[in-house]
Amino acid sequence: MSERAAPFYCPYCGDEDLRPSEQGHGAWECAACNRAFQLKFLGLLAHGLRNSNAGGDEPT
Repeated sequence: MSERAAPFYCPYCGDEDLRPSEQGHGAWECAACNRAFQLKFLGLLAHGLRNSNAGGDEPT
């Protein structure tokens, strides 16, 4: 398994001063706004990626 991914910004204040929390896997603390949050990977979507070219710009 690879290393855990780190968030770049706090989801509440947008600051970059984040540190891993001792609360568990995926938990982070923001020193700027004094909030703690947790990130969790839920899984892959069953429908997969959708084509963004739904506007009909295809050649005929």
